[in-house]
Amino acid sequence: MSNPIASTPSTSARPRVLITGGGAGIGAAAALRCHADGYDPVIIDRQIDQVPAGFVAIQADLSSAEDTARALNEALAGGSITRLVNNVGIVVPNDAASQTLAEFDLAVSLNLRCAFQCMQALLPGMQAAGFGRIVNMSSRAALGKDLRTAYAATKAGLIGMTRVWALELGQWGITANAIGPGPIRTELFDKANPPGAERTQKIIQSVPVKRVGTPDDVAHAVAYMLDARSGFVTGQTLYVCGGMTVGVAPV
Repeated sequence: MSNPIASTPSTSARPRVLITGGGAGIGAAAALRCHADGYDPVIIDRQIDQVPAGFVAIQADLSSAEDTARALNEALAGGSITRLVNNVGIVVPNDAASQTLAEFDLAVSLNLRCAFQCMQALLPGMQAAGFGRIVNMSSRAALGKDLRTAYAATKAGLIGMTRVWALELGQWGITANAIGPGPIRTELFDKANPPGAERTQKIIQSVPVKRVGTPDDVAHAVAYMLDARSGFVTGQTLYVCGGMTVGVAPV
């Protein structure tokens, strides 16, 4: 594919953060929060409509290992990156009997393989720096949700990888944590759950805080995990779900 569709890469000393799926929704909110917190975001996504000043955007099909490698090479051409947000994902909803192998393979590639590939690409720079922050975007669905065989499997897999990376990479000052969002009001959420619809109201009533979350709610959790001062927190999963996992997730 073509070169980055980006604003001119920053020449400042601001640290860079790589965010997959940063073109919209939670990923875009995380990128904006990271920029406000003093990082220069490098976002990789299939579709990127707008590129704010100070951002680098690379267009890529992250469901392809080859295109992911190409995008990572472009991202790292400007030097090592020691903060990573593995946010990109796909839902492919279907019941267990009807979930196709093609849907399952797509979910594994985009939700799980991509995160692993990005970690491996950035790892040498983190090890050389003696510092790294990895945030994996899991989901409350990892605990179980109907019509989510492929999605739940891959999001649970992210939690498993997070815990292994925490054990293996801590010696280099690298932390790995996961975030498990509950219902978050994005464009995709509103399409599936129109405001005011009965189904949407049932979702809201099932949340202890009586509202759905916003991308900024998740971005705030991302910011905490990326902070240099969060070096004693690793291998954890933080559910940003308004309390929906209480009584479901293990203590």
